[in-house]
Amino acid sequence: MFTLDVNRDLKLELINTRFAPIYLDIVTRDQEYLSQWLVWPPHAHNEAFFLSFIKKSLHDYAEGKSLVCGIIYQGQLVGSVSYNTINQSLKKVEIGYWLSSLHQGKGIVSQAVAKLIELAFTQFGMEKVQISAATENTPSRKVCERLGFTLEGVIRRAENLNGRIVDHAIYGLDRATWQIAD
Repeated sequence: MFTLDVNRDLKLELINTRFAPIYLDIVTRDQEYLSQWLVWPPHAHNEAFFLSFIKKSLHDYAEGKSLVCGIIYQGQLVGSVSYNTINQSLKKVEIGYWLSSLHQGKGIVSQAVAKLIELAFTQFGMEKVQISAATENTPSRKVCERLGFTLEGVIRRAENLNGRIVDHAIYGLDRATWQIAD
């Protein structure tokens, strides 16, 4: 099983089927909160939804297209962090994440993303990490800024987020900038 220790309280674990019922519990409780920034929570009504997602994620991982990890905080699954895409020809990964509302404000996402950035540059041979966040999603944008990303631009009308059209702020971090900051 693929796991990455971030610190004493935090680790990342390759997504697996035992996560399905826990993800369902989190999303059922946090559906309104998560639906502000993610398109899929309104459709996540049963374990089958998550089992299908997990199966596809593991298939894509085996093909080198993505890497989806559960965020384990103090032994409890509390969210997800991923390379939504791994583009070998561009040497670029795109990171996405979500976290239970009960665990916000503890630096969990920042630490998890920092670990995936390190992995991208040191193990996967990537040259760029990119994150896209709705322009109004201040907490997500602050994660990018805290980790040294540069705002590369805004894509207008980038996503239909459950009936609300949002713009995306695109953040990038290249290997050279990361090494200087590190």
